[in-house]
Amino acid sequence: MSSRDVVLGRIRRALGPGPDDARDPYAAYGDAVPRDYLREHGARTEAGTVGLLAENLADYRALVHRTDAAGLAELLARLLAARGAGSVLVPPGLPPWWLEAADAVLVDDRAADTPQDLDRVDSVVTGCAVAIAETGTLVLDGSPDQGRRRITLVPDHHVCVVRVPGQVVASVPLALERLDPRRPLTWISGPSATSDIELDRVEGVHGPRTLEVVLVSGM
Repeated sequence: MSSRDVVLGRIRRALGPGPDDARDPYAAYGDAVPRDYLREHGARTEAGTVGLLAENLADYRALVHRTDAAGLAELLARLLAARGAGSVLVPPGLPPWWLEAADAVLVDDRAADTPQDLDRVDSVVTGCAVAIAETGTLVLDGSPDQGRRRITLVPDHHVCVVRVPGQVVASVPLALERLDPRRPLTWISGPSATSDIELDRVEGVHGPRTLEVVLVSGM
């Protein structure tokens, strides 16, 4: 037996029985795996679900703001000014009116940009695909108003706009129904952070140090 056979044998044992194996409890279902788990925890109103999202986002140390469509451009301008952002990275499909009041240089995302180029940008503003209330999670899927994954990982300040209630769901199972698994999904729960063995928290290690979430009604 070769080393290759040994390695492949270990992989097969780790993966467990395949769909053709009679020991597989789901083999008879084909692709229709039973999903009889809870789809969400408890019953909430629409407003209650949005409120839970805001609460869990804040618990993860994200800064949460609320506005309506009429006040969005002014709010974004104030958040960027408070941050001292002189430049803002803009996904290709971000609605132009969102940043029409911003006093900053708008930087288009370009394929030729290096991580060093992106690191020189002060802030990035994006939309999102869906927001999950029970986990306080934002999911980006690379749509035009969100751009490529890297533009939300390198700049130190990320402002994410969430349309409420339309983009808010209660739970992860409900979010998965809306998402295309073939797209580049980025799941964000608060600012980037890690802790060492002594539990000293450090933010901004592998993503934005500051995450601001704007919950916008009427869009």
